[in-house]
Amino acid sequence: MISVKNISKRFGKFQALDDISFQCERGQCIALIGSNGSGKTTIIKTILGMVIPDKGIIEFEGKSIANDWTYRNDIGYMPQIGRYPENMTIGQVLDMISDIRKIPEKSLDQELYEAFRIGNLLNKKMGTLSGGTRQKVSACLAFMFNSKVLILDEPSAGLDPISSEILRDKILSEKKKNKLVIITSHILSELDDLVTNIIYVQDGNIRFHESIHALQRETGEEKLSRVITSMLRQEDAKQNGVQPKALKDQWL
Repeated sequence: MISVKNISKRFGKFQALDDISFQCERGQCIALIGSNGSGKTTIIKTILGMVIPDKGIIEFEGKSIANDWTYRNDIGYMPQIGRYPENMTIGQVLDMISDIRKIPEKSLDQELYEAFRIGNLLNKKMGTLSGGTRQKVSACLAFMFNSKVLILDEPSAGLDPISSEILRDKILSEKKKNKLVIITSHILSELDDLVTNIIYVQDGNIRFHESIHALQRETGEEKLSRVITSMLRQEDAKQNGVQPKALKDQWL
């Protein structure tokens, strides 16, 4: 569905992405994981067309996204920090985005709108909102248009525990509808029982891209945090000449 082929991007002397390639398909919930500055945000922005790569191509449903922005109508995007006109109300922002998307009101997904009780806040200006409320607005906008693809960048940041659980249930529901979900999070425990695949990014390179089940079998671990830790230790140990069979006793 989304093919990233040999993408590189440099910002000045900083190599943000270095010849990376991967494929994402419908029905997958992909955890895009890596430390700060690893390249995760640049990957997301290249997929969204917000950053133009220096080389390589990105295809959406078999067609290059270069010079064609219509594919973005099929993507729901939830940024880590939503930036909206500060003097506009929540209601005005929702109406503005709905007008841009040109989706009939009867076709809109109002589940999060209702669960977060956004209807009670429509007259509040964006500049007065707490971080958590702003995040709820971003979540509503990401899911509202029944997009084929959902890209969620630290979606639970600033949300209270109940709201985080509501959002988690919504992500699970959308995955069951055979949508592609790409999600980043520094809180790996939030991704347990949610993701189907992991892309681990480090220094602008993809260190591994596997299904969670394959990684669990390879590492003998269940929890996502321990799976990733074990994989990184295995790779580091192999580079240092340590035999894989000795890794568990050495590291865990």
